[in-house]
Amino acid sequence: MDTALLHAPDAVILDDTTADPVARVVAALEEDIVLGVLNPRERLIEDDLMHRFGIKRHVVREVLAMLDRLGLTERRRNIGSLVRSFTPKEVSELYQLRALLETQAASLIPQSPDPDALNELIEIQEAHDAAVQANDPRRVFRANVRFHQALFGLTGNVVLQRAIAEYARQTHPIRFSSLVSPDYRQKACREHWQMIAALKAGDRDALVTLCREHLLPSRDAYLSANQHRFSQP
Repeated sequence: MDTALLHAPDAVILDDTTADPVARVVAALEEDIVLGVLNPRERLIEDDLMHRFGIKRHVVREVLAMLDRLGLTERRRNIGSLVRSFTPKEVSELYQLRALLETQAASLIPQSPDPDALNELIEIQEAHDAAVQANDPRRVFRANVRFHQALFGLTGNVVLQRAIAEYARQTHPIRFSSLVSPDYRQKACREHWQMIAALKAGDRDALVTLCREHLLPSRDAYLSANQHRFSQP
């Protein structure tokens, strides 16, 4: 495994009060990408970011470099930074890898998880439910990230957790088609509670299946939404 994964930060879920300006702006732009405010192949312009966030050019360039390292943007010569876009093959391969990592993690979770850790997972999901009911996409995103961090944290395998977080982040530009859908958000809540029920019952097979199927809507929504682009020569 790439040793960079051992040191990759978890998904950025900081808020506007974060002291580090680079982390604060990266967090905001990451959410913009996930929620479809910034679309695949959309250009990130330095002057616009300076004006929006009230930061200096050198900070903007650090932000763009970080987004590139996180796999959220790509740099093109004579164009600059663009929100990353994917071919159908890349989408398929990314989700195949995510399925391998996340189902492996689910298979490693003890059949009798620590009660305190399970209670924490329930509290996070209650916060996720509240965010969905409030129709607050940014809170939904943050709570969703926390849920999966806590779920896969039950494995006790830090390297696997970081690999999962890394490749989940790389699919942020793909996931916007589903995360902005109220129906999908409700469906995600139901599936999270089903995962919690499987954990309580010690039903590892059901948990593995749920984790695999939980990935499919965002993949399929992106492919469907971009079908016209994929069919172009």
